[in-house]
Amino acid sequence: MEQQQKETEDLSDICSVLQILGAKWSFLIIAELSKGPRRFQQLHRDLKIVRTQSLTDALRHLEKSGIVRREVFPTVPVTVEYSLTPKGLDFQSSLKEMEKWAARWRN
Repeated sequence: MEQQQKETEDLSDICSVLQILGAKWSFLIIAELSKGPRRFQQLHRDLKIVRTQSLTDALRHLEKSGIVRREVFPTVPVTVEYSLTPKGLDFQSSLKEMEKWAARWRN
């Protein structure tokens, strides 16, 4: 019975991670923000394959999930900068391991 409960908890943890990071562009956004804070246009320029609306949606989702911080500066025009929260920074080591795994099994 304990083994089954442990397996259920493990699956629950995996599902919660997928709810946060399973969005199509999440990993690319996190990888880009790992290099430092970015404004929206910088992110969009660096992630050319991501449509504007898709990037907006993914950033909102990651912000709501506590992975990304959105900071608004009172300039004219308004400046918005995105960066990783401590929760997002904590994921960097996992992302690096995933990159290594992908490189190892690329072919």
